[in-house]
Amino acid sequence: MEIYFLRHANAGKPKVNPEKDEQRPIDDLGIEQSHAVGRALAALEVNLDAILSSPLVRARQTAAIVSTELKQKDKLLTDEALRPEASYEQFQELLARYQDKQAIMVVGHNPSQTEFLNQLVTGDGSEQIELKKGAVARVDKDGSKAVLKWCMPPKVVRAIQKDSASSSRPKMVSK
Repeated sequence: MEIYFLRHANAGKPKVNPEKDEQRPIDDLGIEQSHAVGRALAALEVNLDAILSSPLVRARQTAAIVSTELKQKDKLLTDEALRPEASYEQFQELLARYQDKQAIMVVGHNPSQTEFLNQLVTGDGSEQIELKKGAVARVDKDGSKAVLKWCMPPKVVRAIQKDSASSSRPKMVSK
């Protein structure tokens, strides 16, 4: 199974009131980050069986933009196991529910998203891999073994897109 971990895009400062914070949307930078990640994944020809999002507004918005860029909006679902306060056990239950899928994306928050990624890869939860807002990572899981294949922070995604859009390399002509 391929598991794509996506931390929600930039959403400004957290609200003090937890109920209001759940409704906090992504901001303009977050919208840009979400489109960039979606386009990068589309360029990689990522095909998902399910896109699972935390029910909080900022995660749902991030997931919706990415799913639109991937042309896979019909695969978008929400899951309580991706809330910021969710436990690793809840995340494991989510993975068990989707174990028959080839590729899924999980869109959530910190601290849980980084914890889940690290626990899955390292087995002990030590924070070896950091997921910044708008970052995406791919983990390949086979039974109990999980391997980090790559991790792209939003700055890398933007740099790659900017470089590819402004490339001045001459086109090759075949003879």
